[in-house]
Amino acid sequence: MRLFVKHRSEYRFSEPQARLVQLLRLTPGNHAGQSIVSWRIDVDRDARLKPARDGYGNETTMLYIDGPLDRIAIEVSGEVLTEDRAGMVIGSTETLPPLYYLQSTPLTKADAALIDYVETLGLPAEPQPRAHALAEALADLFEPVAVHPATDQSAAARFAARAADPQGNAHVLIAAARTVGLPARYVAGHLYRPDESDGHAAHGWAEIWIDGYGWIGFDAFEGCCPRDEHVRVAIGLDHREAAPISGLRIGGGHEALAIDVHVGPEPAAQD
Repeated sequence: MRLFVKHRSEYRFSEPQARLVQLLRLTPGNHAGQSIVSWRIDVDRDARLKPARDGYGNETTMLYIDGPLDRIAIEVSGEVLTEDRAGMVIGSTETLPPLYYLQSTPLTKADAALIDYVETLGLPAEPQPRAHALAEALADLFEPVAVHPATDQSAAARFAARAADPQGNAHVLIAAARTVGLPARYVAGHLYRPDESDGHAAHGWAEIWIDGYGWIGFDAFEGCCPRDEHVRVAIGLDHREAAPISGLRIGGGHEALAIDVHVGPEPAAQD
């Protein structure tokens, strides 16, 4: 599938900022099933952009801006060719061994309730059917909801609520997979939903390592393995480590963030 992506983030500050430093994980990589035709990053003011690669192998860009500034807009856009590989990730840049992804983080720590639930599932002994059975069980368990950005997205909180957006759903699946000895990680990306009129969505899902197969994606929120509607951008132990934008600012006051994402078979309409 040929997909066009446009991701625009606009920050507004209540007080002028002296300096802004941001780490951008907004550039997808090439692997079997995903080829980047074109990709660019635009900033609406003078900025220094330094491309790099982080410890997970993600393509990153460091953004440096000197103030004073009261707003900034960062826009990435590009064209991607995708192919349905039944969730299998082949040819991606891998810098860490699978065992690294068995460790928990505050967002992916399984509490006693989640551990007890997983034990009741009677999962198969073989890793591949075990991973699929776990993903299917969690897909049926949760009510899909949109949550406020300030909502606790930890696996324990989302499991207790039995309701999650893609980010929270992925955290629960990652935590559950690690409890049964399956290395798991978070994937930040985009999803084209052809049944929705606008087709706009930032998205997240999980990948689980299965001996003999490698990394396989599981989108428990959508109830499927990633298909050609998915665009894979960045990975990490959890969402925080794969977040599209993170960084710091030098200046007082507070900030407001507005995000607009377009994903679809046609380029986004020009403003």
